[in-house]
Amino acid sequence: MHVSVLLNESIENLNIKEDGIYVDCTLGYAGHSKEILKRIKKGKLFAFDQDGEAIEYSKKILDQVSSNYEIINSNFVNIKSELNKRGIEKVDGILFDLGVSSVQLDDAKRGFSYHKDAKLDMRMDKNNLLSAYDVVNNYSKEELTKIFYEYGEEKYSKVIASAIVNKRKEKNIETTLELAEIIKESVPERYRRNSHPARKVFQAIRIEVNKELEVFEKALNDAIELLNKNGRICVITFHSLEDRICKLKFKKESEVNNFYKGLPNIPDEYKPKLKLIAKIKPSKKELQDNNRSRSAILRVAEKL
Repeated sequence: MHVSVLLNESIENLNIKEDGIYVDCTLGYAGHSKEILKRIKKGKLFAFDQDGEAIEYSKKILDQVSSNYEIINSNFVNIKSELNKRGIEKVDGILFDLGVSSVQLDDAKRGFSYHKDAKLDMRMDKNNLLSAYDVVNNYSKEELTKIFYEYGEEKYSKVIASAIVNKRKEKNIETTLELAEIIKESVPERYRRNSHPARKVFQAIRIEVNKELEVFEKALNDAIELLNKNGRICVITFHSLEDRICKLKFKKESEVNNFYKGLPNIPDEYKPKLKLIAKIKPSKKELQDNNRSRSAILRVAEKL
């Protein structure tokens, strides 16, 4: 069962108008989309997802609410081109929820989980050519070290990468539990006590397989361009790398270019594009009810 994180806070901060056009960049299992759809009587919702199973499930949920929606079976990196194809140049609100759906994490065969045995996969889009199996078995020691350190912020990156490369000389690493065991064996005993030592490495591989950071950065730029005046953008992130991208972009777009600061007449292209509205973390109650919300941060900005 997937529980949407920061659901009320994000819906509230979208400032939904009943005739507005809204985009849910991460449809998933329709938690946020359903609530947006309830509030638009004359508007339209466009929701992106590349997971066929999630789309089938969500259609049934949304059909019960209204027909004012269209699901776009594509990665949200294509937000601008897909909306333009449909004659949409501007929208009133955009939501990103960058958490991996708990349904995907819990589905052993998708290969996201270090608790359940499955073929190494981790592709959000099953048509994607690169899988976790390719990363683990074909990347060099240096490449593995780099992604574990940068995307997983794993302090034993080099040690873990060496252990993987040594192990695969004997035979290819096929499954999630095989990989988790190699990681566990390669780090000090005391490090294993705090949390599962495979957590950060699995996160790093998932980000690499799905090119999550590059995709998000491009989509965020396009999303800001697509917003109408007074339109809102809400972004829910779950780890510091995504949050940093969002925070820096929002900061940059909400400040006057240094060169023009203090001038009485600032040219339009150098005026701030965004106004920062909020940074919100889950409530105590949500943290108790849903452990997966613990690292979530919602950032909200408005188009000027």
